[in-house]
Formats: sequence, structure tokens, C-alpha cells
Amino acid sequence: MALYEVVFKVTHDCPFCNISKKFPMLKMFVWCNRTHEAIEIISENPNEYSMVLHELSKIGRIIDESFDGHKAHMIIKQCTCRLENSVGKNIDDFNILHVSPIAYEKGWEYYRIVVFQHRDMDRFFQRLEDKRFTYKILRKVPFDGFLASSLTLTADALFSNLTDKQADSLVTAYRYGYYRLPRAADVKAIASKKRIPRTTFQEHLRKAESKLITSLIPYIQLFRQASEEKRKSLKIIAK
Repeated sequence: MALYEVVFKVTHDCPFCNISKKFPMLKMFVWCNRTHEAIEIISENPNEYSMVLHELSKIGRIIDESFDGHKAHMIIKQCTCRLENSVGKNIDDFNILHVSPIAYEKGWEYYRIVVFQHRDMDRFFQRLEDKRFTYKILRKVPFDGFLASSLTLTADALFSNLTDKQADSLVTAYRYGYYRLPRAADVKAIASKKRIPRTTFQEHLRKAESKLITSLIPYIQLFRQASEEKRKSLKIIAK
């Protein structure tokens, strides 16, 4: 069976799309578990945060949020992807796998999907046309990733923002036992062994850790909101 990875953008009348039109400097990334939505907001203008928050509160009750002056991570209770006019609802009607997150910018929604049968993709895009959604396919290539990772986290989602030096710092720290309990080596010792300045290695490591945690936060927040029964069902191996 030939699988295809398709990336497309679409614009139509929907709450998140309309917010991104109203705030053209805003970028939003949305993850959903069909009960709650985790939203990451990135704005060039931090003063927009309160206005965007107000607009989001109209969609559903916000039950958790955090803000660092430039980005906001939050959970809203209402899952809007099940609305009749949502792209997500239409994706679910076909044999298509949606890979999170959805990105919103300047009135456009950006989706990544994995298609199992070509006719399902044709039927899906025909439905968007029938609903008068405007869309554009940005990429269509044979899928060469791991399907299991697409159902949860992908390497792109976690690591695409890391520089080579930042990624190397994480791997090096791990190999020298920096993340063991108790630690087998500290930053100074590792930097000395690698013959690089301590401050340089520490900067790469801290930036890498910050980016990694930022990528994980939406998934952690969704997991926090799941029921205890649901959390237990997600466990594969007890540690």
C-alpha cells in the first residue's frame, strides 16, 4: 500500500482562522486530543496576548494557561475540531491520518496528513471545494516516516528547532551521564573532556533543553487534562 504525506493550507470561516486574520503578526499552533485543545501562541507584539486570550475565551473556557511574555501555552475545554465546518471533522470522515499540530498564520490553516489511498485524498479535497473552502497543496510526496511516531510525536515536532551544536550537546551530556541520578558528570567536567569552554557548552545545552521542553509542553498539558483511567490506558511499560 502506497502512503503519501500531504501538506496543505486552507482558509475558511472558522474561529481560529478568523483570529489569525484579525492578528496578522500572530502564529498559533494547535494540538488536540478530541477533548481539549493545547494552543501555543507566538506574537511579535506581546501586547496582543490579552486581546488574543479574550478572543480564545469566546470559543471555549480556558482551564489552564502560562505566559512568558512572548509565548502562551494554554488549554481550552471545548474541542472545536468536531464542529461541522472544521477541517479536522472532514479529515476524520475519510481514511486519512492527521499529524499534529495545526498551524495558523494570516488567516490560513496549515495541515500535515498521511493518506493511505489516493481516492480518499481526492474525495477529501473535493469536499473542501464543495464547502467553498480555499486550499492549496504545498507538498505531496511518498511517506517515508514511521507511522507509529506520526500517531504521537514526530522527530520534526521535537527537534527541528535545534541547531547541530545544540543537538550534539544533548547527546554528549547524555553519554557522559549528565542526566543520570545521581549525575555521573557535571557541565564543567564534560566541557573539559570535549576540550571546549564550559560557558559555550552550557549555553548550547541550556538552549537545547529550553527548545525541547517548549516542544513537549503542549503534549504534557493535554496529558494532564486526561482522566486517570485514560492516563493508565496510555502506559506501555511501567517504570
